[in-house]
Amino acid sequence: MNKRDFFSQLCLLATLTLPAHAQENASVPSLAYFTLEPDLTTNFYTRGNQLGYVQLRIDIMVMNDADVALVEHHQPLIRDAIIELVGKQTEDTIKSLAGREDMRKTLTEHLNAILLPETGKPLIADLLFTKYLYQ
Repeated sequence: MNKRDFFSQLCLLATLTLPAHAQENASVPSLAYFTLEPDLTTNFYTRGNQLGYVQLRIDIMVMNDADVALVEHHQPLIRDAIIELVGKQTEDTIKSLAGREDMRKTLTEHLNAILLPETGKPLIADLLFTKYLYQ
């Protein structure tokens, strides 16, 4: 085999493997984040006569960049659902790490359930509390 034939074979091999490599990369999710701004502030149930307040900054993780626009479009629905669900929590849930984690998982599932009829697919891969202050 001479150099010219070898080079032709190498080019053919590269041409055949590049589309397969591109398809593999297309199936890999490109995670993206959307931050709900401004921060969410709501009250929660306490044992005494005093009101408890919680302030949250939430980052929503989606599986691709295109879903960020959908989350942004449905932001009022998302904010309302979060405020409603967090406002129903007890003081123990708000102040404990286990309660916070359970609430995060519940919020993710609840938001996907209410967004499914609107978007036709579950949008939210995960939800992160990037600011969590309570009083």
